[in-house]
Amino acid sequence: MSNYMYLLECADGSLYCGWTNHLSERVEAHNAGRGAKYTRGRRPVTLVYYEEFATRQEAMQREAAIKRLTRQEKKKLIESGRETGLCLSRGKE
Repeated sequence: MSNYMYLLECADGSLYCGWTNHLSERVEAHNAGRGAKYTRGRRPVTLVYYEEFATRQEAMQREAAIKRLTRQEKKKLIESGRETGLCLSRGKE
């Protein structure tokens, strides 16, 4: 099972960072109003970046690190993801 750290862009232009082990289902949950309280009033959300990890702990640690970044740093990360196809794999062979 894979674990993911992900960034969503909300309808108001804000960014939301989270982690999950079921990425597409989690994005659907956010858009259905069953995700985080933050995203409920900011729908629809769009997946703009994610990284894949072998363990839940790695994904959660990366989420914590991303949350400490400035908005500008997050935007740079998203842009680099667009250049590499949005997915960065960590710890998976």
